[in-house]
Amino acid sequence: MDIVVVGRHAELPEKFRRHVEEKLAKVEQLAPQAQRIDVEVTHENNPRLAGIRERVELTVVDSGPVVRAEAMADDRYAALDVATGRLLERLRRNRDRRKDHRNHTLVPPVDVRPPAPAEPESPTPAPAPGEAVEHVLGDSPVVIREKTHEAHPMTVDDALYEMELVGHDFYLFIDAETAQPSVAYRRHGWSYGVIKLDTPVLRSTPAASADGVARAAR
Repeated sequence: MDIVVVGRHAELPEKFRRHVEEKLAKVEQLAPQAQRIDVEVTHENNPRLAGIRERVELTVVDSGPVVRAEAMADDRYAALDVATGRLLERLRRNRDRRKDHRNHTLVPPVDVRPPAPAEPESPTPAPAPGEAVEHVLGDSPVVIREKTHEAHPMTVDDALYEMELVGHDFYLFIDAETAQPSVAYRRHGWSYGVIKLDTPVLRSTPAASADGVARAAR
């Protein structure tokens, strides 16, 4: 299993890299099929973020769902400790769930691919699955980080579970029952919401559909 450590606005000494490998040694016990662990350490230069200036993101790339955890602290070692604890807990939950569902019938795949659009004259290459690409919005100072993920049909229950594994407040997925693009999101406590897109309506009246999605998320 490879451990890839990268720094964003941060120089990472060899001592820290060795510490990362020692901290993540238990991952292989909980996820023996894991191919790689991506470790991203970001240093925030904003003086207003004193106390949370070091962010550590951990991502386990496996044959199953992606498991991710992150934490922020004033010290990268402390952030790594917290992020590792969260990651190991999510890996344990994922392992236990796999045991419980080992003999269950899998949901058959649903072909939800739309008709191939006409190729534009100067196409903009899309990011590879899992790869993040940043670009500036016009002449503004707004920076957009874009990432593409492979979509596999799943149930709402599975979508909520994978949302917990990556530690996000929302999760995009294809509903296995309706083949609709959907998003699950956290509301309050253990309350969740699910928004589904009616693609024919979206194509005919994009403005009206966007307004409907915004109202549903409230």
